[in-house]
Amino acid sequence: SGTLAQIIPPSLVLIVLADQLGKSVGDMYAGAIFPGLVLTALYTVYVLGATMLYPNSAPALPPEARKLRGVKLLVRVLLVLIPPLALIFLVLGTIFLGWATPTEGGAMGATGALVLALINRRLTWSLLRQAMNSTAKLTSFVVFILVGSTVFSLTFRGVNGDLWVEHLLTSLPGGQIGFLIVVNVLTFLLAFFLDFFELAFIIVPLLGPVADKLGIDLIWFGVLLGVNMQTSFMHPPFGFALFYLRSVAPGREYLDKLTGKLTPPVTTGQIYWGAVPFVVIQVIMVGIVIGFPGLVTGNVVKTSGDPSKVQSFVPSDSEDTRDQTPPDFGTPDGAKSDAERKSGERAREKREADDLENLFKK
Repeated sequence: SGTLAQIIPPSLVLIVLADQLGKSVGDMYAGAIFPGLVLTALYTVYVLGATMLYPNSAPALPPEARKLRGVKLLVRVLLVLIPPLALIFLVLGTIFLGWATPTEGGAMGATGALVLALINRRLTWSLLRQAMNSTAKLTSFVVFILVGSTVFSLTFRGVNGDLWVEHLLTSLPGGQIGFLIVVNVLTFLLAFFLDFFELAFIIVPLLGPVADKLGIDLIWFGVLLGVNMQTSFMHPPFGFALFYLRSVAPGREYLDKLTGKLTPPVTTGQIYWGAVPFVVIQVIMVGIVIGFPGLVTGNVVKTSGDPSKVQSFVPSDSEDTRDQTPPDFGTPDGAKSDAERKSGERAREKREADDLENLFKK
């Protein structure tokens, strides 16, 4: 369920997809809200069902760890929930209310995180340096991936590879459905070996124009790809979520401090097999988004016009009914004869003399 961050705003995956598809990040966020909630509900149903059928798979906390009850527990929950909810509002609330752009919302979120760390007295120079180093590394990775993917795309387009792919995908049997089936299967298989950055920067620019040509809403298409790309975090051999779990799960038997009992280790195989149901749920969610596109498009505000479709027309010569005769600005001074020039000078001198005479008469 940790991969929900890839489909629920403020998702970095949706930002990258919106950029590659040429759509608004706010619209992409709005379209992803309901699919994210439905996916959360599916996870919840699965967890409840699994715990009811196999109670030992998710045992309750030992009595030694359940000391808070009643009002104290409620206060503790509120104190834990309010700061992250406020942080979420700083990012999403400001974007949806129109107070900030996605970039500004991200900056406000970073500022809010610094304020929370300062309030909790956990803001230190070492922590700040670590955060800045991690941000710089991640940004550098993304920039280099972007540079490499751009070079690949330019080379691919230079040999008309994009036209070949477009012709191949538009010629698939089944029209839109055939295209969506092939694209989702391809994305699912590539996600075994590629991160979502590589998929977004290399594959999406090739698929977006084809989807647009087939009449597929690109916001809906982007959310669909985002749901599919979640699987790249969950299945081997490069599932990042699996490695994160491996790093925090005990690799050997240890003594629990609360109960004083020996706890068995969690193996890598158990983590892999435990992720399979969630991958299946994500695949089911892909089918739900395809079957019920209103989950995405129903929450996106439609504008009255598409700026990308604005065209300008310049009338041709045959359509221009104005007088085409060039205006006569007179003969240039260099082309005048000496007699004409002298006559003009005498007329100017006479006008000046008349002006002086009239001035003295007044």
